[in-house]
Amino acid sequence: MAHAYTPGLKVSAKTLVVKERRLPLWGDVLVREGERVKAEDVVAKALLPGPVYPRNLAGELGIPPQDLPKALLVKKGERVKAGQVIARARVLFGLFKVEARATVDGVLEDYSTLTGQVIFRGESIPVEVKAYLDGVVERTIPREGVVVKTVAAMVQGIFGVGGERVGSRIKVAVSSPDEELTPERITEDMRDAIVIGGRTVRIEAMKKAADVGVSAVVVGSVDDSDLKEYVGYDIGVAITGNEDVPFTLIITEGFGDLPMATRTFNLFKRFEGHRASANGATQIRAGVQRPEVVMFYEDVELGGLEDIVSKADSGHLDVGTVVRIIREPFFGEIGEVVELPPEPVRIETESTVRILKVKLRDGRVVVIPRANVELIEE
Repeated sequence: MAHAYTPGLKVSAKTLVVKERRLPLWGDVLVREGERVKAEDVVAKALLPGPVYPRNLAGELGIPPQDLPKALLVKKGERVKAGQVIARARVLFGLFKVEARATVDGVLEDYSTLTGQVIFRGESIPVEVKAYLDGVVERTIPREGVVVKTVAAMVQGIFGVGGERVGSRIKVAVSSPDEELTPERITEDMRDAIVIGGRTVRIEAMKKAADVGVSAVVVGSVDDSDLKEYVGYDIGVAITGNEDVPFTLIITEGFGDLPMATRTFNLFKRFEGHRASANGATQIRAGVQRPEVVMFYEDVELGGLEDIVSKADSGHLDVGTVVRIIREPFFGEIGEVVELPPEPVRIETESTVRILKVKLRDGRVVVIPRANVELIEE
């Protein structure tokens, strides 16, 4: 049977989700293998070394660098508080006493009798890694983190901004996938929710969502000018996820004014009220990463599902595969592959490309370049 490889977006009502949660440096793992966790639970933590604050303390005191050890009132490795007297000396033949005080909370890390410099290290910065999923700890990685798994519904988007957010629930704010998410549809009871719109969201509604305190907004598309105003600058599309924005924004179809796919919208409707996590991080180069919304089942059993691998996960395209068309004139249509001709074909644009035949939901069979489809899950 003919087959091919093509990238896909996951739109699945039930799939196995596995996430590796690692610290950026060695620390402590706080959970055990087999333990159930919630998305907001801290599973590992570490202390990042604080910032360094150098001072020419000998110069401030007006003493030679070699006299610095005698003037210091604290030892290496000793903690100090901002405002604490840390050195004292007498100058001008002992007639005047001068003092130096700490400007930050931290530790006296080192000093030099050659330069008169002292080095203070500020307070350590705690780094925490959360589970991100309501699930089970599959395994622990000593001093580094854990692997968490769950069975959940998942929707992957085309593009997003903002990092990981945990939503108290999915809230569908519009009545159809073609409807714009307007400011009046965003209400105070949506605080901490992942809000689902339809066609698009504009900057006025984004500001309202920020004021309300939503966790994330998911819509079909967004205008580039609105996105720029929301983020505060022109954003590149190679890597996102670290933007300083009040909520995560995910688009499922593309830029412009495009309705959300009906199947995607209906899946969100099905899981309205469920807890969920969202991540806007997008990477389109090596190591592709898609923005996502993961919607959790309640008290699901995880055993025996490790072998779930969908066609959309594997990228395997063959007869019977369900695809979504991502170019006009059939943009957004969903159908089933019925034929994969092996030889390239000359199409209307006069390009010679590999094609496939797709049977749409209304029964029509259309010829589409393979580059114009993406895999989705049934």
